[in-house]
Amino acid sequence: QVQLVESGGGLVQAGGSLRLSCAASGRAFSGYTMVWYRQAPGKERMFVGYISRNGGSTYYADSVKGRFTISRDNAKNTVYLQMNSLKPEDTAVYYCAARPGVATTRAESYDYWGQGTQVTVSS
Repeated sequence: QVQLVESGGGLVQAGGSLRLSCAASGRAFSGYTMVWYRQAPGKERMFVGYISRNGGSTYYADSVKGRFTISRDNAKNTVYLQMNSLKPEDTAVYYCAARPGVATTRAESYDYWGQGTQVTVSS
């Protein structure tokens, strides 16, 4: 069992940066692929990116590639989402999720989800 808690959201102007954190409790964090999703009001949940269990591999949605970076610190049981050059269309609730296996973009494959953190980008 893994519990996930996101933090770091807030209000930022377009062009600004935010770093989200997702702290995990439970055992064997290094055995979990971690992913970030986001959901804007009235829209479907959207894949943002994932990071492999050892942090050696990342993959991003085209809409955030080059602006967002996912990293993890397995010693701290934490995964991060560094968001730069933010745009108003990045406004959403951001969720982290975990699965004890290889990476996938399919949300239904992730077993554990955090409660989400709101990111609002003003123009």
